[in-house]
This record gives sequence, structure tokens and C-alpha cells, in this order.
Amino acid sequence: MCPDTTGTSRRSFLQRAGGATVATASVASLAGCGGDGGDGGDGSDGGDGSDGGDDNGGDDTTSLRYGRGAHSSTLDPQNTTSGEVAKVTNQAYEGLIAFQPGEASLVESLATDWSLDGDSVTLTLREGVSFHDGSEFTADDFIATYRRFVDDDYEYHFADSSVYGPFTLGNWIDSIEAPGDYELSITLTQTYAPFLRNLAMFAAVVISQDAIEGDTNLGEEMVGTGPFQLETLDDANNRIRLTTFDDYWGEAPNVDRVLFLTRGQNSTRAQALVEEELDIIDGLDPDSMQIVDGSDTAESRTATGINIGYMAFNLSRVEAFRDRRVRRAISYAIDTQAIVENIYSGIATQAEQPIPPALFGHNDDISPYEYDPEQAQSLLDEAGYGDGFSFSLTTFQNPRGYNPAPLPTAQTIRSNLAEVGIEVSIDDRQFSDYLTYTSQGSHDATLAGWYTDNADPDNFCYVLLHPQTDVPEGQDWVSWDTEGFNTSNNAAWANSEYMSVVEEAQRTTNQEDRAELYQEAAQIAHDEAPWVFLDYADEVRGVSNRVNNYSVAAIGGPFLEQVELE
Repeated sequence: MCPDTTGTSRRSFLQRAGGATVATASVASLAGCGGDGGDGGDGSDGGDGSDGGDDNGGDDTTSLRYGRGAHSSTLDPQNTTSGEVAKVTNQAYEGLIAFQPGEASLVESLATDWSLDGDSVTLTLREGVSFHDGSEFTADDFIATYRRFVDDDYEYHFADSSVYGPFTLGNWIDSIEAPGDYELSITLTQTYAPFLRNLAMFAAVVISQDAIEGDTNLGEEMVGTGPFQLETLDDANNRIRLTTFDDYWGEAPNVDRVLFLTRGQNSTRAQALVEEELDIIDGLDPDSMQIVDGSDTAESRTATGINIGYMAFNLSRVEAFRDRRVRRAISYAIDTQAIVENIYSGIATQAEQPIPPALFGHNDDISPYEYDPEQAQSLLDEAGYGDGFSFSLTTFQNPRGYNPAPLPTAQTIRSNLAEVGIEVSIDDRQFSDYLTYTSQGSHDATLAGWYTDNADPDNFCYVLLHPQTDVPEGQDWVSWDTEGFNTSNNAAWANSEYMSVVEEAQRTTNQEDRAELYQEAAQIAHDEAPWVFLDYADEVRGVSNRVNNYSVAAIGGPFLEQVELE
């Protein structure tokens, strides 16, 4: 192991040491940025073709078949914003801290004890843990993982910049020291209330230092400490096969294998479940739920989600969107209530602010924008756009949990805005292409969504609506190519009052005080309307009758090591 990874600093990376409460659901699948119960679904759609010849039939109680709408574009947990990736990597990798399955409370994982006092964090690490490559887990592995994530000067820092790197760890860690093989001492750049929760995020998992500094392609291989290890990555057939890790430090999984199988259409996936070709599926919409619940072989399960679906205005690209009156006009012109009730019927509620109702800090005094074309037209006239204008609306093709019907949603938006003279062209893309396109800021406006990574309001307010870079004076937006710009802020919105409130909330440790600050931030975001707030969606899964001990969780997971098959 390289000696310079025993201690590292955010500034020098070369120091060396001397010697939150949320509403939870009882039933429970994944959290994150844009997948079904996670930080996002990604990858090519994969179609609805054959899954190949080794899926095993429904009488096999050792192989769990998980059906999803899209394949993983990578197996690198640090170099993705995708829940389709996290669903797989969460089986093979572990962080220092974890979320209790089905809840948002923190529990031990690779750390057995920890403390956070101001800007000082100490952790005691678990001994006797092996990686899938046979190497022993120590503090050096976390430090190497951290450096790979955020340190441009580290030889093994991956070439692509990580969206998650700064807001997960990079912005907050000033230095890390390892007083011993199983001790970590972290100094933060400031008091940062959610830090321990960030350590439980999917992107903060620990990777083997030997794998990082060897020839391992971590986009195609996984070298973690988790209960499952990679057996086969089959990109040609959009399938991934995991097997149990015999040297796992914890309780062994109840199944020997997990198969991640791609069925692009919700209805096809639901039909495969009821015909006993799959055991668990995600990405259900109301129609596919009817298929599942109408069978005698499976059922749908629902849990309260911690997510949001929205349409973001790209202020960096479209001048009209820089006018608050235009953004509010469009918010009045789109019938979000009809979208939620008629398109997402029964699995979502109307949104009005960036913080989901299940989180502390949600402002109960804010109401959704009412559908009011007359008010919309009045605001457009006032802003000088009474004759309308045009823009392109980028959307993904595959249904996401927070948007189970993206094309009908986009079509409704187009129809609504045509009534006030705004012409919308729909640019629909496969999700992997959509992610690349929008991360480059090429969209005028985009349908988007986010699943919580850490069950803290900061994961919405800071990650999605703070530019995380300097803002020109007197301007409430930033150019997309600004150095250090946070591309998860796909509106490029930069309101100084909002930013100040969110930053104060990060430094505040009393939860009641934090909640008040986030309620203030939510009101600003609602009034300034950088998004059209669409919905908060339930977490919905289809589960075979032969599945036991599966919980649909709004954060973390899916916890497949607990599943038993009859």
C-alpha cells in the first residue's frame, strides 16, 4: 500500500498522522437521484427480449430475479448519478455507516462507533473484514477511496469528474488522518450537520485500495466488502449476475445468487412477474400495478417515498427563463393537479416545494401553484412575452418512479403551454443519453427528479438548487461552464438569499432550528420558481408470493441479502 494514503487533506492530500428524523415506512426499495427508489435509473433501455438461458425457474429457491426498466451503465459507485447503478453496487459495496433497512436511522457497517463534534469526526472501524479480492479492510482503504473520489492530484483519481464527489465528501472534508489501522480522524471544513448521513450514501462506499491502485476496471468490476460479489456483467443482454461472498463478515444472505434482468416496458415487466419469471420488479405505474394486483402469484407493495419530480428551467440557456414572472407564469399554466391525478393516478401527490413531506423542514404552509391560464397570460404580458416564445423540453423515455409516464407528462405540458402561446417541442431520449445531455447543460428545460441519498433536506436544497460556486453580483443564475458549477442544479439557478439560508442550515446542529431554515428556503424556492414542482411519488414494487423478508425502503437498498424464497 502506498504510504501517502495513510493521511490526506482536502488542500494537500499529503498529511500523515502520528501514531436525522424523517417519516418512515413499514413496508418497503432504493434511494438516490433518478431511479426507481434510488438516485436514478440509467443505462440503455434494454428492450424486452429474452434474458438468456440461465435465469432459473420459479422453483429455484437459491436465485433471486430482480426485474428493472434499464441496465446499469457502469458498476462504479463513485462515477454515477444513477439509481440503476446503485441498486447493483449496494449489494457489493458497504460504507462506514448504513441505513437501517426500511428506516432512515443510522446503523453500524464498516464503522462500529463514531462521533461528530463541531468540525471533528472520529470513527472506529470494524476489524476482520475482507474485500472480494481477499485484501483486508483498513483505514487506508477509506482514504484511498476518498482520494479517488475528489483529489485531482491523486494518481488514481478517475478521469471523469464526479457529480457526487463535492457534495458527498469533497466540500466538507479538510483532512483525514489514520491514527491506526482501524481509526479515522476527520476534520471538516466547517460544521456540517448532515455529514454522518453522507457517510451512509451509496456514493460514499469503500473500495479496496489494492483495486484502486491496481489494474482493476471499476466500471466493470466491483471490489467491495458486501454480501454479494460480481459473477457476470453481460452488457449485450442487459443482465448482471451476483453470487454470495463466502468470506462476508456479517450474516450470510438467504439466497445464493441475484440476477438483475432488464425489461424496458412496465407492462412487460409486470407480466413477467405474474408469470413467475421474475421475483421482484420496480418501476410500476398504475396500469402495471393492476396487472400485478389482478394476479394470484404476486402483489404490489407501496411505501411513502422521499423524492420529487419536477421540470427545471435552464436559466443558463434560455433568456426568458431568467425572468421570475415567466417562470411563475409557466407554473400557473401547467395543470400539475391533472398530471398527478390523471397520469400518476394513485401513486403520487402534487408537489409545491423542493423538500418532500416525509422530511423535516417541509413547509406545510405552502400550497401548489393552481392551474390558472389567465394569471399565466397576465404575467407573460407583464414580462414582455405576451405573444409567447418557444423552447425544447428534454425528457427521458423510460418511466421513473417519480415520473411513471414521462411522455404523457411532457405532452400535457406542451398542450397546457400552447394555450398561453408558448410552443414546446419534446426531445425524448434514452436515459443514459438523457443524463449525458442534461449534465452538459444542453437542455432548454428538462423533466427531472431526485430520490434522497441521505434523508436530509440538504440533499434536496443544496444538491439540486445551490450552484456551489461563485455567482456574479446581481444575477440569480450562473453560466453552465462556470468553474466548480454543480451540474445537479439543472436549472443553473443561483439565488443569493436562498443560498445563504441553506448554508446557514448546514452549519446549524439543532434540528428544530434547521427545520425553520429549510422552511424558509422552501418558501423562497416556491416563490422564485426555478422549477415547475410536479409530484412526490410513492415507492411501488411488485413482489412475487414466493418472496419473504423484502422491505420497500425509501432510502438505501434494495436490501436483497435479507430476502428468502419459498
